[in-house]
Amino acid sequence: MPTCPEFALDTFGDSQFDSSGMRQSDAQTIRDVVAQARLADELGLAAFSIGEHHRDDFAISAPDTVLAGIASVTDRIRLGTAVTILSTDDPVRVFERFSTLQALSDGRAEITVGRGSYTESFDLFGFKWDDSFRLFDERVELFAQLLEQRPVTWLGETRSPLHNQEVWPKLDSPLRFRAAVGGAPESAIRAARLGASLSLSVISGDPLRFVDYVQSYRDSLVDFGRDLLPTSVHGPGFIAKTDEQAIEEFWPLYVASYGKISRERGRPATDKQHFIDEVRSGALYVGSVETVARKIARTIHGLGVNRFDFKYSAGPMTQLQAMNNMELYATQVAPRVRELLAEARIEAGRLEGALAAVSA
Repeated sequence: MPTCPEFALDTFGDSQFDSSGMRQSDAQTIRDVVAQARLADELGLAAFSIGEHHRDDFAISAPDTVLAGIASVTDRIRLGTAVTILSTDDPVRVFERFSTLQALSDGRAEITVGRGSYTESFDLFGFKWDDSFRLFDERVELFAQLLEQRPVTWLGETRSPLHNQEVWPKLDSPLRFRAAVGGAPESAIRAARLGASLSLSVISGDPLRFVDYVQSYRDSLVDFGRDLLPTSVHGPGFIAKTDEQAIEEFWPLYVASYGKISRERGRPATDKQHFIDEVRSGALYVGSVETVARKIARTIHGLGVNRFDFKYSAGPMTQLQAMNNMELYATQVAPRVRELLAEARIEAGRLEGALAAVSA
């Protein structure tokens, strides 16, 4: 069990609304995200990550640019992505942008790479969704080589070859490298081979079903002769005074965001009972401080991860709702999770002592 887990925040830059229910401009949403990151820094959270999307319900398509702005108004919080869609980007340009962010932030940058679960960037940049696996497989291998900061020789099918190529600017401290995993177990093994930290993205179902992924990842690190690396899990949620209030306030936000995505993908409409099931026993961390804390503690303990990334924004939220969700997570939920995990460690120690006494 992790002795001191980290608590972090994720946002996809969902287009925000004002208190009258009017959608704000994308520019205002971006400025609001910068303000949210400043608050996260003041609250002492470990990291703040921004997703990349290319569609009308998300305002941020260039998270590294927004993170560079955030770097100039924060002091200590780590700044990363959730995720960078490496399948439709050039690994060399990605390295250049994030090595620049690493310099601007004085070593606080991190990157989470993924294949991409949305299709818009593929059409936008001239790729085919059917090629997404091949694109990601090649490009993540090249990106991992670039992080070694040696001249790169590379040959593949999805971009021009490189021969003994140097890439600048050089890093003056290692860039934190994470791989988003939520599908095939083989992805966890590849993350270990490439030396990337494991980032589990769990948006439905019981998060503990991924316990074998975490174990496979850690076993693979040993097999590849690597030191143990951090593991994390991403989960969406909403905190209010009571469970009932949280459910009623978050439901319209959830259905506006996830319901739209379900319709676009030809899936059955999201209904409230399914939403409540996810709150009660699935991947949504929705409820009172105590309820959300207990669910996060269960996930951290059950998976044995080192960090929890709370996706605090969803759908047509207001700035006040987003900020309040962040503050409750940082000031009340996180301390309570630490208490619950400490109690679990004490209980486990007692049980171990009792078993030892019986065996003696």
